[in-house]
Amino acid sequence: MRPEILFPLFAPSTALKGVGPKVAPLVERAAGPLVRDVLFLAPQSLIERRLAKVEEAREGEVQIFAVTIDAHLPPGRSSHPYRIRAADETGFIFLSWFKGYGPHLLRQHPVGSQRAISGKVELFNIERQIAHADYILPIEQIAEIPPIEPVYPTTAGLPPRSLSKLVLEALAKAPDLPEWQDPAWLAKQQWPSWREAMAQLHAPQSLYDLAPLSPARRRLAYDELLAHQLAMAQRKAVNRSEAAPVIPPSALAAQLEGKLPFSLTGAQIRSLGELRADLGSGQRMSRIVQGDVGSGKTVVAMLAMADVAALGRQSALMAPTEILARQHFETIADNLESIGVSTILLTGRDKGAARSAKLAAIASGEARVVVGTHALFQDEVRFDALSLAIIDEQHRFGVSERRRLQGKGEAVHMLALSATPIPRTLELTVFGDLDVSRLDEKPPGRKPVITNAAPTTRLDQAVERLRAAVAGGAQAFWICPLVAESDLLDVTAAEVRAAALTDALGDAVGLIHGKLAPAEKDRVMAAFAEGRIGVLVATTVVEVGVNVPRASIMVIEHAERFGLAQLHQLRGRVGRGSAQSACLLLYDPPLSQTAQARMEILRETEDGFLIAEKDLELRGGGDLMGLKQSGFPAYRFADPAAHRDLLMAAADDARLILARDPALASLRGKAVQVLQHLFDWRAAEGWAAAG
Repeated sequence: MRPEILFPLFAPSTALKGVGPKVAPLVERAAGPLVRDVLFLAPQSLIERRLAKVEEAREGEVQIFAVTIDAHLPPGRSSHPYRIRAADETGFIFLSWFKGYGPHLLRQHPVGSQRAISGKVELFNIERQIAHADYILPIEQIAEIPPIEPVYPTTAGLPPRSLSKLVLEALAKAPDLPEWQDPAWLAKQQWPSWREAMAQLHAPQSLYDLAPLSPARRRLAYDELLAHQLAMAQRKAVNRSEAAPVIPPSALAAQLEGKLPFSLTGAQIRSLGELRADLGSGQRMSRIVQGDVGSGKTVVAMLAMADVAALGRQSALMAPTEILARQHFETIADNLESIGVSTILLTGRDKGAARSAKLAAIASGEARVVVGTHALFQDEVRFDALSLAIIDEQHRFGVSERRRLQGKGEAVHMLALSATPIPRTLELTVFGDLDVSRLDEKPPGRKPVITNAAPTTRLDQAVERLRAAVAGGAQAFWICPLVAESDLLDVTAAEVRAAALTDALGDAVGLIHGKLAPAEKDRVMAAFAEGRIGVLVATTVVEVGVNVPRASIMVIEHAERFGLAQLHQLRGRVGRGSAQSACLLLYDPPLSQTAQARMEILRETEDGFLIAEKDLELRGGGDLMGLKQSGFPAYRFADPAAHRDLLMAAADDARLILARDPALASLRGKAVQVLQHLFDWRAAEGWAAAG
């Protein structure tokens, strides 16, 4: 039950004055459906105004002037603005309005009336002017024009000032909540109370007050992180308390390991040991194996599957796309079949009798390992004894989808795989309810990928070198940021580049992107994997998981438009075979400082975890879009980059709170429950926003 003290905040936005059926959808689009969502809408910038004489008007500044209305200048044509000439003792300034303004302005502001006006000053020829003034009030109301005004992210149809009024009304409804922070920690940080922090958030006095490091923003960020970490820690405790089948290391897995044409790396041995400790504990496993491209995650998972199969139980491996599912199947099926473990592939393309036969094999337990896509958690798929669910690229699936797969058996162990290394300081943000294993070594014999950067002015030279390499039997990826040409972005699209390379290199060029039908994607990828295509032009659809060991060249066009981690993932598509591989980053000069730093880092290292740390440093507290696309929760106040120190402290605090008061029954525990409901981070949902 939600605490009664929060009822005013969880009322619909229609509880705010002026929000009716027509305005409510606009408010929901800008902030959300609840009063709380409007309250949590943080200003994105602010307007600073200063009182000035007309002769002191400065172009581009928002200023306040005390003036007398001198003349009304109606437009000669409908396309021209309606203008008012105003003046003080130092000069004239013109106010202009476009479309729909006219006689009412003359009634409201007659010649000779004194007005306080404010807006952004523009210079047109030698005239000072303000277009669509922010304020035009009787002179005695000049004090009502705020010298500092927060600006909120708005939406079409909802004026910024209307939204600002709604935010202030939501703030007025915010109650004084019980303090959930540790008193000593609060005093050390010198933070305001929650209610005071909210008030300061909406009354910034400078740009610093809007920054992630301001006291009010850090207080609110810590509150949000603590609520999230508590939910994750509670979910982890629930997972560990659930009894599950004991699965010991098996002779079958040892037999499989002996058949492998390579030895496991130290990181693989360590991670497999951590998995086996979980599987043999009698408690349900919830673990993620994080590894760089080519670090051998699938091999570790395959050996765990062999342990499960040795007990006569089943494993399921779910991948987000059909391409990845087929690739996993091809990687593990022959190995598992060689030790007598029946393995099948199930996707949405399986139809009729073939599909029925596969479903029967799964239901009877004949198929010990099942690889597939979302098709695995469909209602008609029934397992005989599912004990291990393996989820590849887990952030690409929702929480409910993961649960549906685990729900196919009793107390199913869960293993997630991620090929996107995440900085250790941020692991808690995404993986707080999972135990983490890291594969931070590459298999022996892998040659480093030679990485170089060149301007797009040298594209013709790159094509000539590519022609020679393909003639010699090499295969290459050529990555473009867009599928088709765009009027908005001046970049070469994959379709255009594929046509140009076909003209230059002949028919050995293929094209793959996310808009192709699954069957066509599979056809093109199969042709590339079999060597019938020499150059594969693609978008980032090949970023994760695509494995073509013979491909040794990666060209990334408009590389400055990709993030550092994404460039590293793309580069990881090559360097998987015995041939020396190369990556060419083609960029449009001039490069920004950040883009230049990205390319230098890629040339210096192939360590995905180090690159992830560097990527975080380059992002700073700014654009976290890439992080959100990598499965990070949609925080309202917390910035995983800028608030890393708070994240670690919140994780420690959450563990301490639950160790002392697991039922949250103490005075602080009850306050913490209010916090969890306030942010909707509760154990029942775990990481709903991250999924």
